[in-house]
Amino acid sequence: MKDAKGKLGILVVGVGGAVASTFITGTLAVRKGHGTPVGSLTQLATIRLGKRNENRFPKIKDVVPLAGLNDLVFGGWDIFEENIYEATKHAEVLKNEDIEVVKEELEAIKPIPAVFDQNFVKRLHGTHVKSGATRWELTEQLREDIRNFKAENNCDRIVVIWSASTEVYIPMSEEHESLAAFEKALKEDNKEVIAPSMCYAYASIAEGCPFIMGAPNLCVDIPAMWEFAEKNQVPICGKDFKTGQTMLKTVLAPMLKTRMLGLEGWFSTNILGNRDGEVLDDPGSFKTKEVSKLSVIDTILQTDVYPELYGNIYHKVRINYYPPRKDNKEGWDNIDLVGWLGYPMQLKVDFLCRDSILAAPLCLDLVLFSDLALRCGFAGIQHWLSFYFKSPMHTPDRVPEHDLFIQHTILKNTLRKIIGEETIDYLD
Repeated sequence: MKDAKGKLGILVVGVGGAVASTFITGTLAVRKGHGTPVGSLTQLATIRLGKRNENRFPKIKDVVPLAGLNDLVFGGWDIFEENIYEATKHAEVLKNEDIEVVKEELEAIKPIPAVFDQNFVKRLHGTHVKSGATRWELTEQLREDIRNFKAENNCDRIVVIWSASTEVYIPMSEEHESLAAFEKALKEDNKEVIAPSMCYAYASIAEGCPFIMGAPNLCVDIPAMWEFAEKNQVPICGKDFKTGQTMLKTVLAPMLKTRMLGLEGWFSTNILGNRDGEVLDDPGSFKTKEVSKLSVIDTILQTDVYPELYGNIYHKVRINYYPPRKDNKEGWDNIDLVGWLGYPMQLKVDFLCRDSILAAPLCLDLVLFSDLALRCGFAGIQHWLSFYFKSPMHTPDRVPEHDLFIQHTILKNTLRKIIGEETIDYLD
């Protein structure tokens, strides 16, 4: 494993959005001693090493060779040209006192023009965008952006993370099945099957940079990208940050299965007023999100294994754009359970959460762990990072793991292996 020497550049797609600006502002504030990185495993969590009676519980950051916060350099692309200080103010997520403490650093972060196609995000109208004859040409511009940022900021390594909007739903097609077919579609400017997000993923992998997909876009979750990542020995992970309602599902659904309680129906609705909510008000973008959110319950409950308990679940997900709430999302769930002898019960959950506040620490952890994976020589899909995603990437021959606690165990056992410690099965 290579040491975490030098600067780590973090290039964010959608750098001026609510999630990205909250992530960047918070990280800069924390490294100045202002605030606590609540929600971040890399900064706050401990890891048990050895037998339970050894009582060894160091913090992850003290035993795993992660990049330090002082070594991080931020940049990225956005379809709006306001600097990150202006973007953070515009997002109205953080208080002025938390923003002003890093005002000068935020003002210095100016977005690079983005690759944007109105057909893939119908509710946004980008003005700070690249022009190019083909998707291939635009991708080459992104590669040049990565090289320039790395050189100008004297970075040793770069990680690219997508925290931009959810694109409209596109199904897997033959152009996605192999690297050769994908590159051909890029060069032929096939706008039907090559989403803008795919340009970023390809550019990142081509430049040897880990790529993180924080939205439910198809993007990097295709055989062509898996092939490219393995070929270039680059880690990739995704997709769709697991923050609010789905995080609860990955906790509550395992509870039902471990107790062998039945389930008749699960109705989920959300109200959200930020830019993400506006984008998801479009049926095409909502379809992409819906597929991601619906995948969780069936996989955890193993409906084919337990047909008497889970064979006929009615699962509905709704997202409603409601501007007054801004970034303060409300996720409401009605769960119809079945108990002993088929008697009905109900569970109702109302999660009044803050979307970007929950997502920001995930961004920090993911960029640090992806950089760690690169230095360890890991390549392709990083299954051990499934903990952070609603719809963890997996090849067709592999069943994804959605249970939050199993994901957590896998993540920590991977860290133990990286540092040469024994994995833990909790039988001691």
